[in-house]
Amino acid sequence: MIVVPSNVRVHLALGAADMRKGLCGLSMLVQNVLCRDPFSGHMFVFRGKSARYIKVLYWDGSGLCLFSKRLERGRFAWPTAPEAGATVTLSPAQLSMLIEGIDWRSPERTWRPAIAG
Repeated sequence: MIVVPSNVRVHLALGAADMRKGLCGLSMLVQNVLCRDPFSGHMFVFRGKSARYIKVLYWDGSGLCLFSKRLERGRFAWPTAPEAGATVTLSPAQLSMLIEGIDWRSPERTWRPAIAG
């Protein structure tokens, strides 16, 4: 589980990225393709072509961190890319759902109380 500080924005990079890239390659994607600062302290989330693998790039103030996850079953929910270099901003709750393999765009509530009291 990743704890996202309240002042950190989460940017979902639309489209598929080359999952062979590491810290340097992904930070270059952030800088050159997404036109953002990889050292801003924000999180940048990338998805592989098969949609089963994601990587999260994050600058914590002293160095770059790289988190990765591969789903054994299912695929990560990802919006379509209207243009190259586009991003979608997620809330920390939406990032948590994404990492768990839940469709963060329309989560379903499984239970609702019928009566109060």
